[in-house]
Amino acid sequence: MVSKKNKQAKRAAAKEGEAEAAPAPPPTPASASTPTAGPSSSVPNSSRAPSTSPEPDPPEEDLVQRAEKVKEKGNVAFKAGKYQEAIEHYTKAIAATLQSSAPSAKTLLRLARCQLALGSATPASSTLRTVLSLEPANSPAIQLKSKISELESHLRTFDGARENKDWGLARLALDKCLKSIEGEGEEVPTDWKVWRVELELAKGNLENANNSASDALRQSSNSPEVLCLRGLVLMLSGKLPSALQHVQSALRFDPSYLPAQQLRKRVKDIERLKDEGNAAFKTGNLQEAVDKYTEALERIGEKEEEAKGGQIRATLLSNRATTLIKLSEYTRALADTSASLTLSPNSFKALRTQARVNLALENYEDAVRDFKNAVEEAQKDGSTTERDVRELKGELKKAEAALKRSKTKDYYKILGVHRECTEIEIKKAYRKESLKHHPDKGGDEEKFKLVAEAYAVLSDPQRRERYDMGDDEDGLNDGGMGGGMGGMNQADLANLFAQFNGGGFGGGGGFPGGGHSHSSRGGQGFSFSF
Repeated sequence: MVSKKNKQAKRAAAKEGEAEAAPAPPPTPASASTPTAGPSSSVPNSSRAPSTSPEPDPPEEDLVQRAEKVKEKGNVAFKAGKYQEAIEHYTKAIAATLQSSAPSAKTLLRLARCQLALGSATPASSTLRTVLSLEPANSPAIQLKSKISELESHLRTFDGARENKDWGLARLALDKCLKSIEGEGEEVPTDWKVWRVELELAKGNLENANNSASDALRQSSNSPEVLCLRGLVLMLSGKLPSALQHVQSALRFDPSYLPAQQLRKRVKDIERLKDEGNAAFKTGNLQEAVDKYTEALERIGEKEEEAKGGQIRATLLSNRATTLIKLSEYTRALADTSASLTLSPNSFKALRTQARVNLALENYEDAVRDFKNAVEEAQKDGSTTERDVRELKGELKKAEAALKRSKTKDYYKILGVHRECTEIEIKKAYRKESLKHHPDKGGDEEKFKLVAEAYAVLSDPQRRERYDMGDDEDGLNDGGMGGGMGGMNQADLANLFAQFNGGGFGGGGGFPGGGHSHSSRGGQGFSFSF
């Protein structure tokens, strides 16, 4: 007489053909002894629904034959390298054979190999224990046990290193995991590919992270996790529209996937704040632009696991620095450009911004270095135009001229004006400084001469331009018309002192002949009125 336990097994095998498309969970010893349902209803068969009518118990030999067919499907999948499919077939075959007899060691060994090929070390180890309990001297099983133990060790090292943020050790452990399954399977487990992306992000290598994410997506194109991770990489790379597309694709596959929901809001916020900051900058609302960029930077963050903010953070730091320059907040601007270049060392725009800050702070050697680097990177960057490079070279030449001047005479400093000052500002500064340093008023004659020299050069647009470009322009370099004070020589300068001494600085008084000095600017002059 067939026992209740065997009847249940036969029913399960009889339904194998219908249920084969749906994967079954691995069997446990408890599943073999689960009691069957109670007696069927006494309603006649003609009045019962077909779906509830009991099926006849298949012969025991049919049960074995069906299990054998399912196992053979598993063998075909195994040989084709389709390990997940093979696992499903082997699991079903084992579930059936457990009801009548123990599964074969050969089938279990193949199941363990499939599990190892998919990186599932713990299930593979469990399956292999069963094999060795059936055949303790099974040589292939013993060899496989060594491989599984090795993989388990590398996985433990990886988990510990990742938890401690020891990214170098984690990468080494993951490489060893990959080596452990060489020859067992052609496909790298998707989880491991995801780990590779995470490690590249932690190292700040966005290009490698993007390549790894693309690789993972080719293998698991419908995975919300992989799509979301690719979206994160694109966001950190500064490609916000593409990032949003990937996140939305992830949500189409799983609308409740929380990481994708959070990332979608984050990307939208960053894009909005960036655009608002740019618009405020263009309209001259500089403080508003700084505020918008700052808010966007807060949404990006600087987590180590997210490349410390990546390229998008570097870009916004550079944007904020450019705005701070216009607000004359040079120290803050320099801190932003330094942080931006730490994230993106080859950005010619950030290098250019830092060079401008250093020039404003009179760090001339640093400014020249940064402009040279900016020109070099701009020439490598395929997105730059010839005009960009030409303008950078022009700025470099001015920085080199400023460096040269800093080692000799700085006429702007002598007059106490900034380098972008107007002609009117130069005249006012000259009046003030010449009065302050006139020897007859207790000033220093040498400083007075320097003031006159500086004015002679800076008051003439052509000479000022040559001076700004680094050409030698000495205000008292000769006695001709190209000399200082509009061509005055030392005798003329002495005569000028005498005129000042003779009352030229009196209230409303001026130079003889109408109170006008000779100007080197095409005969134009101006009235001194102190």
